[in-house]
Amino acid sequence: MRTTARIYADEDMLEAVYADNGHLQVCNVACLPGIVGPAMAMPDIHWGYGFPIGGVAAFDVEKGIISPGGVGYDINCGVRLITVELDRVKVQSRLQELVTELFRVVPTGVGSAGALKVDERDLKRVALQGARWAVEHGYGGEEDLHFIEEGGMIKETEFEEVSSRAVKRGLEQLGTLGSGNHFLELGYVDEIYDPEGASAFGLRKDQVTLMVHCGSRGFGYQVCDDFLEVMLRASAKYGIKLPDRQLACAPFASEEGQRYFHAMNCAINYAFANRQVISGIVYKALLKVLSVSPQELGWRVVYEVAHNIAKRENHHWKGKKQNLCVHRKGATRAFGPGSAEIPEPYRAVGQPVLVPGDMKRCSYVLRGTDIAMQMSFGSACHGAGRLMSRKKAELSARGRNIERELEKEGLIVRGKSKKTLAEELPEAYKDVSSVADVCDLAGIACKVVRIRPLGCIKG
Repeated sequence: MRTTARIYADEDMLEAVYADNGHLQVCNVACLPGIVGPAMAMPDIHWGYGFPIGGVAAFDVEKGIISPGGVGYDINCGVRLITVELDRVKVQSRLQELVTELFRVVPTGVGSAGALKVDERDLKRVALQGARWAVEHGYGGEEDLHFIEEGGMIKETEFEEVSSRAVKRGLEQLGTLGSGNHFLELGYVDEIYDPEGASAFGLRKDQVTLMVHCGSRGFGYQVCDDFLEVMLRASAKYGIKLPDRQLACAPFASEEGQRYFHAMNCAINYAFANRQVISGIVYKALLKVLSVSPQELGWRVVYEVAHNIAKRENHHWKGKKQNLCVHRKGATRAFGPGSAEIPEPYRAVGQPVLVPGDMKRCSYVLRGTDIAMQMSFGSACHGAGRLMSRKKAELSARGRNIERELEKEGLIVRGKSKKTLAEELPEAYKDVSSVADVCDLAGIACKVVRIRPLGCIKG
């Protein structure tokens, strides 16, 4: 190990971390060349490909590496939080109809075809322009872009580094949730912990919210897959000793490192566009089902955060300003107050940090802190984190009707299949409240509000 390994957790979480061997993956990351500061994992840590889910590591751009295993297959999987100026009671009476309509208009599931099809010329623009492309094609407004991480567009892209196979997979999947833990959820603000932060973010009690959680679909998956073999060869070429083949990497400044970086950024932009398109579809569905005007609806993007990403960022570490490639895999950027990287209305309190839970319990909005900037390169958790594998969850759900169980709790849930809902049953995840509490106690993100679910559609 070239540095220490740090895991943010409480005592009750550690048994699952050790059983999962997630701690060993953090130690493996600490062996990679050019790492700056500790290799870290957030309290939602669980076993992943190469890096653990919840893993954070920063590497010097001149001496360090970039690794697809530190980003993941679903490049820029992320979460968008939207609010409307309606209270829970207004939506509750139309909840069944609303969830059914959302499930109808937002394509879900493995390989699902998108709400719109693009040709290769348009796909290139999506990969270069991100959410801006979607806005220019009628999905949302210019104001949305101010409240997306990086403004919804990474500039360092090279579409020529994207394979024809990735292009083919991306042509039909814009505007789709995909499968697995991706979701679209209706909820409401149930508890306020930080009135100043809630006011800055425009959140109030009983206000209706929407969360969109999805990524770059088959496009990003293929970009990752294409470069794993490239990185294995590069590791050998540059004499990098790997504690795990899944940590295959290349020097960030190398030809191979830059090729992956620019292709990955194309997938990042695809994901930004994907969430923007889905938001545009959901906006029209709400207007239709609730029979309200745009003014009455009061639709507003609060913020959108990216997970599964490697970004070039400037950070101060041990009193020195450093240009770093920060890998966040299943982790959220959590920049503190005063950062020029976050929207001006939020700079006094810090960046919104969106932490979704399972489809039964709750989700949280936190805010980034100065401590995060000093301790975790401005990073925090991204969700609850799995406790069960999908196979184990499916076995646990055998003989149960998850949709009916949740309906008895007052929650309306729709899934592409019974298998999907079984894999995503609530007890398959850690209690997100414990995860949020750990971040809050450690000071890397402070709790602002809690959001309770009303209805959810799953891939």
